[in-house]
Amino acid sequence: MGEYKHIEKCVGTYIAAHYDSAVEIGIGRNTTAAEILYHAGKSIRCTDINKMISDSDLVVIADDIFEPDTGIYEGADVIYAIRPAIEMVPPMVALAKRINADLLVYHLGFELYGDGGDTVDCGVLLHLYHTRQNPSKRVT
Repeated sequence: MGEYKHIEKCVGTYIAAHYDSAVEIGIGRNTTAAEILYHAGKSIRCTDINKMISDSDLVVIADDIFEPDTGIYEGADVIYAIRPAIEMVPPMVALAKRINADLLVYHLGFELYGDGGDTVDCGVLLHLYHTRQNPSKRVT
């Protein structure tokens, strides 16, 4: 279990350092990355197919990435997912394009979607499948 927390800590720390507003897709019960963003004072929303009941202060919204409510994601600099099912990646790419947000994915094992996108090494390997199109909004 410690390895999973290491992954989530790396992802959360990277996103907190590079973005102001994020949405985690498919949070489930693994809240470490989102909690890092929350405690860093970043805007963080979380989605999952089933709204989880939690003791945390995170905002978790029930949403299906295959038929997303775009309003949940609008205004985010980045949407991200940690170990999503590979079939979730194409609708996440489409959503990122629609709302003009970066899309970062940490894959389970050696899964990749398409060519794997650009990669970001933040202590673990993230795949950047979409980059915002407005350079003035780009956070580095």
